[in-house]
Amino acid sequence: MSEIVNLNKFRKDRDLTAKKLEADQNARKFGRTKAERLAEAARETALQRHLDQQKFEDE
Repeated sequence: MSEIVNLNKFRKDRDLTAKKLEADQNARKFGRTKAERLAEAARETALQRHLDQQKFEDE
């Protein structure tokens, strides 16, 4: 005979698994550590400073 399965538990487990998979994908796609964010901000600031130094001033 087949094993009796609680459908509510089965649905909850299935939904939880799907949510965890989506969360892991989002963490890989969007998640960065604080050090990575700070390094990116420093690079952007340095690039902007460099571009500002290269501008010609209208005199």
